[in-house]
Order: sequence, then C-alpha cells, then structure tokens
Amino acid sequence: MANVLIADDHAVFRTGVRYYLEQDRAVEAIGEAASGAETLQRLRDGQWDLVLLDINMPDRTGVDILRHIRATCPATRVLVLSGFAEKQYAINVLRAGAAGYLAKDQAPEELLRALHIVLSGRRYVSVALAEILAGLLDEPEDQPLHSALSQREFQIMCKLAVGRSVSEIAGELCLSVKTVSTYRARVLQKMHLRTNADLTTYALRNGLVQ
Repeated sequence: MANVLIADDHAVFRTGVRYYLEQDRAVEAIGEAASGAETLQRLRDGQWDLVLLDINMPDRTGVDILRHIRATCPATRVLVLSGFAEKQYAINVLRAGAAGYLAKDQAPEELLRALHIVLSGRRYVSVALAEILAGLLDEPEDQPLHSALSQREFQIMCKLAVGRSVSEIAGELCLSVKTVSTYRARVLQKMHLRTNADLTTYALRNGLVQ
C-alpha cells in the first residue's frame, strides 16, 4: 500500500487524478500540493512513496523540486506529469532522477499503469519516449540543442529563458553568482546562442516554456 502525493497547481486536475487513485487498491493515502513550496512542506511533514509531479509549478520549476526530492528523500519515487510532450522534457527529467514521465493527455489507465511500474521500483517509459530514446542511438545529430546540456545546465537555461537574472538564479539554487554565470556561458556555447533573448526564443520555439 502506497502513500501518493499529487503535486499540481490545477485543482481540477488534482481532483481527477485523486478520483482514479482512490479506485486503486495499491494506494493507501493520497495527499495534494498546489505549489512547489507546499510540495516541499508536505515532504517534510510526512513520508510519501510516490510524488506525481507537474513540471510547470507556479513558484518553482518541477526540475528544481525533483532535484530537491532526490537529495532529501531518496526513497521517494517521482513520476513527472506534464502538458509538454515527451520530446521537450522527458530526457532531462529522467537524467535528473525521475522514475518516469507521462504526458497529461494520456488515458487514466496509462497513469495507473505508470504508477504501478514506478512503485515496483522500475522506470516507466511510454511508447513515445521509447521511440525518442531509440532515436538518440540512431540519429544523434537530429536531436535538439538542449539535449546536450547537463541537468544543471538545463535547469539554469530554463530559468534564464523565463527572465530570471543570474543573481536571482544564484539565490534560488544556493549557488554563487560566479558559478551561475559560468553555467550560463556554457549553455550559450553549447547551444550556439549569444544572449538570454536567444535562449527565450529557443525555449518558446521548442515548447520548453509557456
């Protein structure tokens, strides 16, 4: 029997997910969180076997929250749920420690299947994501520029793309301004871009930010 935390800022979506989880005998307790801060507080207050995590939280990115969970609650599994298609975020969140990535347009039955796979200790990979992973082996030159970034570089790239300053990012991630500036330079170099505005344009074009 598992304790599952639904972390998503949309109340209607949380209600729908809760309904299906309540029908599953493998789920004992269900909690909800509507923001990144609330998610982290619920993790401090109790033990959760699985977090169903939205990648696009209002106050902190899902990647930030995922990294925090992996660092402070290593036994807690994370299944990322997102309105973004697999090709935009899946590889990066799996690298960051997620146990699976599920697009929100999937059927409820697929959500429950993913939940059981992740709770069993395995990683959930959808058919679409499996094709993407296969493509990484067959045609690496066709992959998007951001696929070459490390977890931390991708995290900082997304923050820069939505207008965060270097000093703001340094404060959020508990890094020095110099370190964040170094990461920014690496990101621009790897992606063959020149400015933060270029990063924003790229992120919008590739569906990495809304």
